[in-house]
Formats: sequence, structure tokens, C-alpha cells
Amino acid sequence: MSQKPWISPYIGIAIGVLSVSTSAILVKLSTAPAPVIASYRLLFTTLMMLPFILLSFRGSFRLIQRRDVLFCFLSGVFLAIHFILWFESLNYTSVASSVVLVALQPIFAFAGTYLIFKERLHWKGLLGGALAIGGSLIISWGDFQISGMALFGDFLALLGAAAVTVYYLFGQEVRKRIHLMPYTFLVYGMATVTLFIYDLSLGYSLGPYPAEDWIYFLLLALFPTLLGHTIFNWALKYVSTSVISMSILGEPIGASILAYFILNETLRIEQLIGGFIILSGIYLFIRKRREKAIVTGEVSGRVV
Repeated sequence: MSQKPWISPYIGIAIGVLSVSTSAILVKLSTAPAPVIASYRLLFTTLMMLPFILLSFRGSFRLIQRRDVLFCFLSGVFLAIHFILWFESLNYTSVASSVVLVALQPIFAFAGTYLIFKERLHWKGLLGGALAIGGSLIISWGDFQISGMALFGDFLALLGAAAVTVYYLFGQEVRKRIHLMPYTFLVYGMATVTLFIYDLSLGYSLGPYPAEDWIYFLLLALFPTLLGHTIFNWALKYVSTSVISMSILGEPIGASILAYFILNETLRIEQLIGGFIILSGIYLFIRKRREKAIVTGEVSGRVV
């Protein structure tokens, strides 16, 4: 049984969703290539964590088993692949549609948690998942009628959804044994190395970039990564990957609103309808999972 968290994982996940909603906007505002943005985002995240690692967690790394180090490495690689695919998708499709299709990861998460962790969903949970995914498809449907390049961007975003699900599945396994800080430091560090190797192999310039871009890199490290992904990784000790994947479906709602005010992107009627359906599906899914946790007495442990 896991130690009871100091705050509800669901509150933490809500904060994480709000934080990651800023990611697509900051990527759009930057003039740097997508892989370079991802590289500096994770590099700055790792550097921000380094003082805390050196002060409080240096001894923790000696206790990590080789198998878990390998899992951290693989998790970091898939996180890097996720960023590459998703950021590249923003060059071809809208913020709303890219975020929505990346957020379709529950499809992969349901399959992964069932095959790996033998987690089963109640029919009400499946209904909530279907509603949220249906709302996501409603939002993205407009792109399929715009151009072939938008469709290509949607395809990249969907591959990004599969990659980030694998990243969370590794985390769900490893976080049972490793503290949040050493785990995320290893994952972010390995993802950073992977991304810079990718940048150099394809000849991307690592600089110089305008001062505004460096600000965007720092903001990406602070908000969607430290206050987004890191909170999700913290919650993985207490909830399933499927819960986090479902909750992230709320991201396109926040991202679309920010894109409307900051990037002057139009909010279509299908985005408004789809957003309402997504929120309804998330509420139904989370409510059913919490009911199951209470019935099985797993409130302070892993909610599955």
C-alpha cells in the first residue's frame, strides 16, 4: 500500500492539465524548429532540478536497480519521440486539432494498462472514455476538410499520442519503487540527450535565437514540464496511466481558449460542442474510478 499523498492526486492532475495547456501556445510563438524547442525545454527543466538533486537526492541513485535505469532510459526516449512528433505536427495543423489528437492517448492507455497491469474498466468508465474521445474527434473533424497537410499534421499528432502513452506506462511501473525527483531527473535527462542527438544528426541549428525564444524555452520548462509532466509523474504512484490519459483530454479546451486570445485562432462551433462532450466524459470516467477506489479501500494507495 502506497503512502497517502498530501494532496488529492486528482487536484494535482487538474493543475497539471492547466499547465500543459500552455505548451502548444508557447511552441507556436517560438521561431525555433520544433525539435530544438523540445531539446531546450527539457534541458532547462533538468538544469532547474539539478540543485535539488545535488542537495537532497544524490544518494538515491545508488539504490536504483539496473532494470529501473533501463526503464527510465526507455521512458525518456519515448518522451523525446512524443515531443518531436507533436511539435512537428503544429507546423501543419491547428493547435486545437494537434492537442486533441495527441490527447487521444486513452485509446492506447486502456490497451496498455489492460495488457501490462491487468486493469479492467467498468462499462461506465468505458462510456466516459468513449464520450471524451468522441468529443475530441468532433473538434478535429474540421481539419480533415481543410487540406492534406493538416491531415498529415493530425497523423503526426496521433503517433505522438502513442509515444507519450508508452512513456507513462513505463512511469506507472517504475514509480512504484523510485522517488519522483530521481525518476523525473533521469527521464528528462535522457530525453534531453536523445533530442540533442536528433537535432545534431539532422543538422538543426542550436542557436543563436532571438531573446524571446529563450524566454519561451524557459516558460516551457517551468509550466508544461515542471508543473505539468512532473505532477503527472507524481500522480502515477497513486493512479493509473488511464486516469491521467483521460484527464489530459481536457488540455485542448484550455489550449483552444488561449489560442483564441493569444494567436487569434478561430473557435469553431464543433470545438465548443466537442469541448463540452470531453468534459462530460472526463467527469463520468473520473467519478467511476473514484467510486471504485472507495469501494476497494484504495483511497490511500494505487487507484486502478
